Amino acid sequence: MEPKASSPDPGLERPDPWTLPRHRLSSAVFRALQAHGFSGTREEVEANLSEPPEGKGDLALPTFRWAKALGTSPPALAQTLCGELGPVEGFQEISADGGFLNARLDLPAFLLGCLAEILRRGDQYGEFPERPGLVCIEHTSANPTGPLHVGRARNSLLGDSYARLLRARGDRVTTQFYVDDVGRQAATLVWIWGKPLDSWPPEVRSALPGVTDREVPPGVKPDAFYGAAYVAAFAYIKSHPEAEREVNALAERLEKGEGDLALYRRVPRAILSGIEASLARLSVRFDEFVWESDFVRDGSVERVIERLVSSPAASRAEDGALRVDGRPFGLPEEDPWVYATRSDGTHLYPTRDVAYHEAKFRRFDRVIDVLGQDHALHVKGLNALLAALGDERRPEALLYGYVNLPEGKMTTRGGRVVLLDDLLDEGHRRALEEVRRRHPELTEMEADSIAESLGCAAVRYHLLRIQPDKPIVFRWDEALSFEGKSGPFVEYSHARAVSLLRKFAATGTASDPATIRVPAPAELPGPADPRELALARTLSRLPGTVDRASRDGAVHLVALYAHETAERFNEFYQALRVLDAEPPWRDLRLSLVAATRQVLANSLRLLGLEIMERM
Repeated sequence: MEPKASSPDPGLERPDPWTLPRHRLSSAVFRALQAHGFSGTREEVEANLSEPPEGKGDLALPTFRWAKALGTSPPALAQTLCGELGPVEGFQEISADGGFLNARLDLPAFLLGCLAEILRRGDQYGEFPERPGLVCIEHTSANPTGPLHVGRARNSLLGDSYARLLRARGDRVTTQFYVDDVGRQAATLVWIWGKPLDSWPPEVRSALPGVTDREVPPGVKPDAFYGAAYVAAFAYIKSHPEAEREVNALAERLEKGEGDLALYRRVPRAILSGIEASLARLSVRFDEFVWESDFVRDGSVERVIERLVSSPAASRAEDGALRVDGRPFGLPEEDPWVYATRSDGTHLYPTRDVAYHEAKFRRFDRVIDVLGQDHALHVKGLNALLAALGDERRPEALLYGYVNLPEGKMTTRGGRVVLLDDLLDEGHRRALEEVRRRHPELTEMEADSIAESLGCAAVRYHLLRIQPDKPIVFRWDEALSFEGKSGPFVEYSHARAVSLLRKFAATGTASDPATIRVPAPAELPGPADPRELALARTLSRLPGTVDRASRDGAVHLVALYAHETAERFNEFYQALRVLDAEPPWRDLRLSLVAATRQVLANSLRLLGLEIMERM
């Protein structure tokens, strides 16, 4: 059988210190295996590389899965390959151990090559060349009815950091916020704010005591101002049939695209400006806001319905509603239908969502939606409607778990919702206490600025460090810890590296830390310390971490990597002298400090945390 060609290794687009030895070893083994009739690929060989137990080397390759197919035993195959490989660049020794090939890196060369590569690449270390195609990530997309709560903020942070990861991986990314300005919630806003204040029902008017006009008072965020009235109006409507009829009539007009669009959007725009201000504190911004009503007014939604009417996959319910069977897409047997219209022919949210996604498909090569796990059935229904229309493309969904409080799940009805603004203010307050305790010499302005950055870093990291599909219990003692898996710990480690480099520059030995020289392997008089090697090995893994995390939005991998880097750096710093070490060890350790600072800064940037140089 003709052996399969080995495709180019994507990691070699921009070689990094850890990918390169893996590629060299897997290429050498692949060529040796081909001579014995191996029909797999080099990527298959590399995928089986692992880190062996301590003392066994740096990379291990089990031969069990190939030995039987090649008509031999694993130990025999390992011995044969070991004899046929010859020298492999970057490795000191390759040996057979049972059914394993164990490879030991040329550690001095690896260590120093790693540092030189990081310092050469600088801010671009961990980034890849541009790839073809355009990507759209839609995230947050909260109904513009009031302030964001913490649960929805997890959506924002995942979407924003996913976009950062994909850009680092070479993609051109557009982030979108889909504004739901059609339907009952939007109609409730139009209904209450379309009335003069003096005509509001007393139950609603009491939500804004002391307010005399419809302008947002100074010092009040517009999302909080307009949202307070929305909550009261929504509750009022449920128990007042006449008001409910008025809102339903307004909702029908919105769904038909009738009325003054500028008037309808005035309050939602103001609420969105408040949401934007909250997210800006966390460094989250959007490239585009896309309004649901645009797809109603330009006829896109009606065209979707017309195509569904003629689709053999669609049918009519007994009351005349247009629907599609969602069972082939995972909807449950007891509730399998996806409704595109009501019995009177008016469209529903899923139909408008189809129009929005078809617009995205026309512009982008890859479409990603960040959604809470409670939207899992909606995703299946959307896919069913797209299939019924003959669309071959589907959006990718990044589903995330709930954010809970120690006392239980957040719930609007239960009154256990924490607003994002309140959480960030609390983080600022707690961080300010810590900053004042640690640095009483700082001015009020300096302490306040550091506390704002530190509090936001604590929140952002805490909501990103857990795998997206897992729930989070938000605890302040974990989020603001200077020792645990937290944003402050990573920030503090970065600031410590900056401080060391600043002290180095102040010695007069060099005017700029950028002049730090990485020594050559021959200059080292002996083996490096295990903590130096452990830190360098960790630093080498940033590009590979970016690559893995960018494939499916596993942002938590970068958060965990940043923490591991900070841990390895602190172990190194506490055990070894740096500034007063003898050359060439001082040069080596200063190179490690400079490389660590760079890797932590690049990781913080990917996570959307401010890069702090002083804490």
